[in-house]
Amino acid sequence: MKILITGSSSGIGLSTSKYFLSKGYNVVGIDEKPSQINNPHYEHFVCDISKDELPEIEGINYLFNNAGKQNSNDDIQNNLVGSIRVSKKYGYQNSMKSILFNASASARTGFEFDYYVASKAGIVGYMKHLASLLAKNGVTVNSISLGGVVTDSNKVVMEDKSSWEKIMEVTPLKKWASLDEINEWVYFLLVTNKSMSGQDILIDNGEANLNNTFVWPEK
Repeated sequence: MKILITGSSSGIGLSTSKYFLSKGYNVVGIDEKPSQINNPHYEHFVCDISKDELPEIEGINYLFNNAGKQNSNDDIQNNLVGSIRVSKKYGYQNSMKSILFNASASARTGFEFDYYVASKAGIVGYMKHLASLLAKNGVTVNSISLGGVVTDSNKVVMEDKSSWEKIMEVTPLKKWASLDEINEWVYFLLVTNKSMSGQDILIDNGEANLNNTFVWPEK
């Protein structure tokens, strides 16, 4: 089985790439940066999915649209347009079984940076559109909307004591998700799931529905 993962050089993408390799999958990664993985079952393409010509990759069974940026100069182009381009390029292959988008809890709450929120909300809308189109092919299409995740990109807030204390005050389960947890969610939604499609799954330790807020260090 082959899975394509975008944004595979760091964070969630890197972690899920290693996880699927450990499960015996052939993994293809696309990222603006070189790969950190040295494995005979891993193939990597350096590519900006929002504007570069996408590589020819055949026989994809699973697609994890993970690549994205936060508070960049153009979150909508990077996050939303890039994911749409990837989906149109690879999502209609006869071998495709399931597609998962990495959206955000911000798509539900509206909290966070303006263009980032819009890009992630757009991803959820496009996911539902694609799910309706691919249902006739038996392909499940869903999205995962994550709250706080323990990654290097979130160190700016995790290592700021005041910000972290404020976050934990309003997070009902008093924790953020680990990368190991996210790996299992991604695997379940892509591989184990056979009957759910067109759904956005919120995983935020209870924050959005039980005590919604957004905290970021002041400059």
